[in-house]
Amino acid sequence: MNKLVFSNLLHRPLRSLISIFAVAIEVVMILSVVAIFMGMLNDQQQRTNGIGADLMMMGSHASIFNSLNAPSMPVADATVLRRLPHVAIVSPAVQHSDLTTSSLAVIYGIDYSTFAAMRPFTFVSGGPFQGPNDAMIDSVWADAHHLDVGSTLTVLGHAFTVSGIVEPGKGGREMVPLDTLDNLMGVVGKASIFYIKCDTPAHDALVTNEIHAVPGLGDNEVLSMNEFLSQITPSSLPGFNAAVDAVTAIAVIVGFLVIFQALYTAVLERTREIGILKSMGASKPAIVSVVLRETAILAGAGVLLGIAGTFGVHVILRHFFPTTSFEVTLPWTARGAGIAFCGAICGALYPAWMAARKDPVEALAYE
Repeated sequence: MNKLVFSNLLHRPLRSLISIFAVAIEVVMILSVVAIFMGMLNDQQQRTNGIGADLMMMGSHASIFNSLNAPSMPVADATVLRRLPHVAIVSPAVQHSDLTTSSLAVIYGIDYSTFAAMRPFTFVSGGPFQGPNDAMIDSVWADAHHLDVGSTLTVLGHAFTVSGIVEPGKGGREMVPLDTLDNLMGVVGKASIFYIKCDTPAHDALVTNEIHAVPGLGDNEVLSMNEFLSQITPSSLPGFNAAVDAVTAIAVIVGFLVIFQALYTAVLERTREIGILKSMGASKPAIVSVVLRETAILAGAGVLLGIAGTFGVHVILRHFFPTTSFEVTLPWTARGAGIAFCGAICGALYPAWMAARKDPVEALAYE
């Protein structure tokens, strides 16, 4: 039977290859979409954690994707926060999503002295801001846009001079002076977030309570860094589940239809062969087994090709969009492979059932 299965697959090599590619495309679609979303989340986690803060204070209506919120808190609140017991460093910042470039950029407006005090920058070249029109970028952004120290960087229509290039993993990929970004956004003396470093991480809860007890600050949201990072999950990313569900549904339908069509046609072509098998005593389960084994081989080959293709997509994206993070995880690889494999098997069920129901006399007489 196994020899028969492989012979059937090799008898129509083009049809077999099309079926394999259909399953592979299914896997690539699912894993690539998930990898891009997971890469975005993990990249934000790493860069936020790299700032070195213990607490984050945001406005009362802020979301964890705080760059989408307009600055609403006075920068002067930093002075109040610094007076609280157990507070070592307070750094006001603004995060702004810049959609005017070809790549989505989250611009950080920072107070360099306090921001660097929490965890120092590691400069690849150049140094800190020397004036209000200077900017710092990380090495990933510099390589992607072919920028060096002294190059011109345009942010919100304003020209900045790159003063320094830093190693990635601390805040944004593009950083400019806080006051300058405030002016460009049409707000003065405002911050969208305060990064707070305690004298010891053990005082996180105590400092949080102290902040909420300060008049005017009680409505602000204060999160420890661990709390913030724990909220950066796929379910918190707008559109993640909907996008994955939509792509998965489309991919499964494509894979199902291709496998169904290929196996349905194969069963029609093998009517006489099926009649011979049944006349020799092959049972209905045996006939079904032949069809499903063919499908399992096609699906297995397609899954392996799809996983390899996903890494190929990663290489292409890294070349053309180097700032896009791509995270292929083992759980999602297994899930995508399982979805594609089960979809293929489902597509073969009716052709297998149809083959098992064929009458051996009619099948032998089939021309």
